[in-house]
Amino acid sequence: MRRITSVMVAAACVTGLMAAQVPVAAATQYQVHNLGSLGGTSSAGISINNVGLVSGFSNLAGNQSMHAALWLGGTAFDLGTLGGANSGITWPVKNEFGVLVGIAETAQVDPLGENWSCSAFFPTTTGHVCVGFVWRWGHMQALPTLGGNNGFATGANNFGLIVGWAENTIHDPTCDPTSTQVLQFKPVVWGPDDNDIQALPLIGTDTSGAATAINDRGQIVGISGICDQAVGRFSAIHAVVWQNNKARDLGNLGVGAWNTPMAINERGVIVGFANVPGGGDPGNFNAHAFIWTASGGMRDLGTLPGDTISEALGINDEGLIVGESCGANGCRAVLWQNGNIVDLNTRVAPGYSDQLVYANDINDEGAITGQSLNATSGVSLTFLAVPNGH
Repeated sequence: MRRITSVMVAAACVTGLMAAQVPVAAATQYQVHNLGSLGGTSSAGISINNVGLVSGFSNLAGNQSMHAALWLGGTAFDLGTLGGANSGITWPVKNEFGVLVGIAETAQVDPLGENWSCSAFFPTTTGHVCVGFVWRWGHMQALPTLGGNNGFATGANNFGLIVGWAENTIHDPTCDPTSTQVLQFKPVVWGPDDNDIQALPLIGTDTSGAATAINDRGQIVGISGICDQAVGRFSAIHAVVWQNNKARDLGNLGVGAWNTPMAINERGVIVGFANVPGGGDPGNFNAHAFIWTASGGMRDLGTLPGDTISEALGINDEGLIVGESCGANGCRAVLWQNGNIVDLNTRVAPGYSDQLVYANDINDEGAITGQSLNATSGVSLTFLAVPNGH
């Protein structure tokens, strides 16, 4: 994966043309700043739009719950919940008008005892119903499901459409009982009215899926598979792009699991992660970052030397991609440009000493947000990295 009016006016804007237009060899440096938290020792920037509005999540004091947050002037603002303990913005949202979407627990205990997708993001498992929300100008509103208990919102475009996934009322035999998942779930689009909800088609005989991102052209990306654990894996047998309500399989990197698009830019370029061979059981997480284009299909973006896992998490309209590369010594925030990968920690201007662990989003001005780690204190914070000269 955290109350303001006039977000667009108050947001600290990043100006200028993107460093993306400079070759990697030019070694653009970034001025990096840690942003405030809501009192806990873990927070992260998940989304940054083109006016510099950073949003994501932050633990509260005690680290037993987390709330969706936005940052203005380096200060974290709590977006609240829907009556439960936890909420969060967990995907790059990208809306330019201050509309934010995410997930939030309600006061209701899940009647089927499901953990649902939200449990993978929150610091504690509460057993409460969790639904998608839309936040506008200080008000958080729950988004409807397909009749089931739970939902999840990921992205919003500038034309009133929100995407995510939601449960229906079907008890699906492909759900994994060890994960407590019971109900089938479908990729959905909400809008233009928040109470409008439409399920998107799946691939072949698949039963469940999720939508993860949408652009202003109405192209939607996500996953299609079986119910499984509702947190990826075999729910992501297929990576998918939807256009005009038709699903297209994006292919894979050799394994039918964890094929997950994370972001799509206005040019229709898609990035995410997908399992590669060599991980043993195909359900094991053994993913590499990928890029997909209409002309080139899906291509492996690789890892930093010595690492085994990578994920592409965000992309801007200039084609700069950000994410993480992980190995035995942990994870590092990375940047891909023209197919080349670079450790963002090697591009930090002097004076900043924390480790950039992952980069989750990048805007068209080249500003990046994600999570940093202070090795001494163990505190993880939201960072904002701005290219020098911007």
